[in-house]
Amino acid sequence: MKTHKALLAALLVPLGATLAVAPAAFAATPTAPTAASASVDTGAPAGPGEAADAAFRSPEAALGRVAHPLRTTEPHGGLADLRPFGRMVGDARVVGLGEATHSSHEFFTVKHRVFRYLVEEKGFRAFALEAPWSTGLRLDAYLLRGEGDLKQIMDEEFQGTYQWWNNAEYRDLLQWMRAYNVEHPTDPVRFVGDDNGFAGAELYDKVNAYAATARPELTPRLTELYRGLRPATDAETYVNDYLAKPLAERKELAERTGRAVDLLKQRPGTGADADAYAWAVQHATAIHQMTTLYAFDLDDPEDIPDAMRYRDQVMAENVAWWQRQTGDKIVLAAHNGHIAVRTYAPVTYPKVQGGFLREQLGRDYLSVGLTFDRGSFNALGQDGGVHRFTVGAAAPGTIEYTLDRVRYRDFVVDLRNAPAAARTWLATPHTVKNIGATYPGIVDAPQIRLAESHDVVIHLQRVRAARLLK
Repeated sequence: MKTHKALLAALLVPLGATLAVAPAAFAATPTAPTAASASVDTGAPAGPGEAADAAFRSPEAALGRVAHPLRTTEPHGGLADLRPFGRMVGDARVVGLGEATHSSHEFFTVKHRVFRYLVEEKGFRAFALEAPWSTGLRLDAYLLRGEGDLKQIMDEEFQGTYQWWNNAEYRDLLQWMRAYNVEHPTDPVRFVGDDNGFAGAELYDKVNAYAATARPELTPRLTELYRGLRPATDAETYVNDYLAKPLAERKELAERTGRAVDLLKQRPGTGADADAYAWAVQHATAIHQMTTLYAFDLDDPEDIPDAMRYRDQVMAENVAWWQRQTGDKIVLAAHNGHIAVRTYAPVTYPKVQGGFLREQLGRDYLSVGLTFDRGSFNALGQDGGVHRFTVGAAAPGTIEYTLDRVRYRDFVVDLRNAPAAARTWLATPHTVKNIGATYPGIVDAPQIRLAESHDVVIHLQRVRAARLLK
């Protein structure tokens, strides 16, 4: 393999591995961010005639009339300022919360705060993250029953391409979720891992345990089909070793795991067995999702778009499955490029998770993009190590430049109800910050039509790098 390690880094980058984009409209520096620009209320010039004229010309003034300020980006304290956001959510069953970087403190804490509000005020009961399905099962068991040690689980599950989630901010969120469940044991919150970059040993154990109880005649066949697949090492080592296998072997393994799913589906569960059957099939499907992703030729640039499309389709299917199976309303955390309803890069990333969810759920899926003007984040540098990067204020003509001139420092705005004065700007392509796992990357500054990509935007003036735990 020549490129599989680069692809692993790219798996958490929202757009693919081969896209050429316009130069970034912002520059990274090793120093602190530039000073914040003063907030400008351009909707109040001298006279009423001038005011109407300026509002007509200025998208930031128009957006300022419908934006709602955020009291804080931290998760604790009062939530009254999120009531307008609750009205934007309406009856949606899945709310996608994005991020413009994979490792900034405020993006994680805003998600915590919004999730807390949606749990307490709107009946949401699950938090989904672009992490493996098996990771979700371990964290869900911790949240529901206190199984395991949270630090150990995070250290073991959030490694390799998922290392960005091993941070103090998500630890605080998980601790809040556990405390909530202790207080509400009959109405708990849950955790969902929707990604397919790894399939942990617990998936094989759960499938085999179901077969031993309900379909013992399948046990010898499943044992043969899963031979050599159950992980016996840490996740990062397992995936690197797996991707070092010849492509023909990886294709054969995918064919085997597909047959295992088909075996389970031959006799659907009924009555008391129906729920256990549904979960067993889903666990087997998650195994097959991983082997199918790695059966693409990841050294062939022409195969990358299909692999990336497949990954986002899987993430959407897993979220939709959980919602149907449990009835939970779900907050979905991922990069902006995944939760968008329209791809940021159609050539390399033909269709994304948010697009699949909009197709399946219609307006029951809400896409919320999170943007920022300036600040810092963690990412892999060109040397492959983790570094803290800082970017200054957005350049004129970018999405963030306009959003940062809305009258509030941090705010939420519903793009679906934007005034006429902002609609042309929202429908016109503009460059947007889009920082993934590696920086500088090749998809840092795509051009998007904001209103076609997201339903709602939460804009933050400044962000800080998240606190990684390992």
